Amino acid sequence: MQRRIWNLIRQELGLWSQAAPPGIMVLVVVILIRIAGGMQSLEWIFLDTMLCLRPVEKLDERVVIVGIDEKDIQSVGQYPVPDEKIAQLLTKLETYQPLAIGLDIFKNVPVEPGGEQLTQVLQKNQNIIGIEKILPPGEIAPPRSLLPQKVGFVDLPNDEDSKNRRYLLYTPNPQNVNEDKYSLALRLINNYLQNQAINISTGKNDPNTIMFDRVELPRITKNFGGYVNVDDGGLSILMNFRNNSQPFYVVSLLDIINDKVDGKLLRDRIVLVGNRNMSVGDFFYTSALPSLKLSGQIYGIDYHAHVISQVLSTVIDGRPMLYSWGDMGEYAWIFICGLLPIAIGRLTQSVWKNLLSVAVAGFCLFSCGYVMLWLWGIWIPVAPNLLILAVNGLGLSAFAFYRHDRFLRSQIKERQNTIQHTFTIIHNGPLQTLAYGLQHLRAQDIPYEQLVEQFEKLDREIREIGDFLKLEALTKEESLRLGSGLILELKRPLHDLLYEVYSTTLERPNFENFKTLKVKVRNFEPIDEKYLSWEDKREICLFLEEALCNVGKHAKGVKRVQASGIYSENQYKLSVKDNGLGIKSKLENKGTKNSKTLAKQLGGEFRRESLFPRGTICELSWTPMKKF
Repeated sequence: MQRRIWNLIRQELGLWSQAAPPGIMVLVVVILIRIAGGMQSLEWIFLDTMLCLRPVEKLDERVVIVGIDEKDIQSVGQYPVPDEKIAQLLTKLETYQPLAIGLDIFKNVPVEPGGEQLTQVLQKNQNIIGIEKILPPGEIAPPRSLLPQKVGFVDLPNDEDSKNRRYLLYTPNPQNVNEDKYSLALRLINNYLQNQAINISTGKNDPNTIMFDRVELPRITKNFGGYVNVDDGGLSILMNFRNNSQPFYVVSLLDIINDKVDGKLLRDRIVLVGNRNMSVGDFFYTSALPSLKLSGQIYGIDYHAHVISQVLSTVIDGRPMLYSWGDMGEYAWIFICGLLPIAIGRLTQSVWKNLLSVAVAGFCLFSCGYVMLWLWGIWIPVAPNLLILAVNGLGLSAFAFYRHDRFLRSQIKERQNTIQHTFTIIHNGPLQTLAYGLQHLRAQDIPYEQLVEQFEKLDREIREIGDFLKLEALTKEESLRLGSGLILELKRPLHDLLYEVYSTTLERPNFENFKTLKVKVRNFEPIDEKYLSWEDKREICLFLEEALCNVGKHAKGVKRVQASGIYSENQYKLSVKDNGLGIKSKLENKGTKNSKTLAKQLGGEFRRESLFPRGTICELSWTPMKKF
């Protein structure tokens, strides 16, 4: 039992060593493509898709947006909205006592009337944060009336597909590398959390990031998730948008000025003031939110609000930020998952089973990536694994395993054919000699010397069969050894071979019933052999020999035997008829089973039955045609 198990293990290892390399090559190629950055676009698409599929989240009341929309512009009657109206808006907002106000409107130059009035408002109120653009091209200076610590930049990096998935929290000042610049969102977050007695500090596990209290923000490194060789020049985080058609309260400029807003909505909140209209073009592109009013577009002020909400929800509520495993973890995951389609190709040899297994495996891989992202915020590789699954599961590995499995099956079949062929030779030759000798030994009706001669003949036949099988294994020539010892070359026409089988079998002296024959009839018509293999011809010849041997052994009192091969109505019928006593036993012997197997192989039929008033017919019929 143990030896059998080890044989199975060695056979399986041999199969994997032959069939798995194509799948491993695909796995390695996909990993190299990912290392080179060729998988980024696909991984971004899957990230956006999984973010869209998350359950709806509740509205975040800590962030309120005051959006200047088209109705506000029409009411003011001027665009850009003059500083007078902005100053009036900010003054009104301060009466509601928000913790921080972010003015997401560039104020590097005055928009009269009201320039001086706005300057006074900005200088008076210490919780207002202005904006600037610090990265080329098109740098824009901050309001001159604000101190540097009251200004945040609003530069947003975008990916190669023009989508925005990252947010730059701080970066060295391009004009002075020794000075750090903070983003608008980070300024507002810091103001809010300081009011909660939570201060900003350098990260412990990663000194290149920041932390609030004990919560360390995961930064985007050079190779982060699906990103390859990304460098924003500072601390960037991956956007984890709040999935809601209305993630924040949004009010208009007119709502504030006309006192249409409940003061409780704004008290102790972060208030963002900016444009929410198509006139300015202050919007960015994303596919990570399914319910945007502007398909695939998000206003810039909303984008900043999502970042603020993301960090506050992580620090205060424990909502996960998005992070990755790092290179080692990701490529280990890809390699492990890459072996899955190779295993599927090994286990499923059926096309439909393969398709079903690949579909189920693909669903499970995507679901795993989705659950990891949704529950724990871990962005694991999905696109490379699905690509490997598609190529290997449906293609190379499945084909390689199928081809190698077919090869092994053909070897097994060839071995079985060899065993069957050997048995048939022994059955039609030495066993008949042995049966003849045993019969007379029991009856004691022949001299001792004649019995010894029979057993010496048996010894020679067995040795000759051994020599023949060795020669057959070493040579490419296809041949057949009959029980009489005659060797036939199978390249000869089938009807010639049948004549040889018929003649040499009936001349064998060790069949008692052949001695009573008076009439011998034979007729073998030619046949188109282009669809017959040498193995088919061998089996057909052995069938005829077996049928004739059965006449010699079992047809008591036989006077007449007829062997014929007739081609009629697109069918070839090879039969042996005798007028002996007929069939006495209904049990299937080895010869009958072999004949039925041959008939199935040829796509034909076999019958063996008694004739009236006496005799037996043994017939093999088939239609000469191509086998599929």
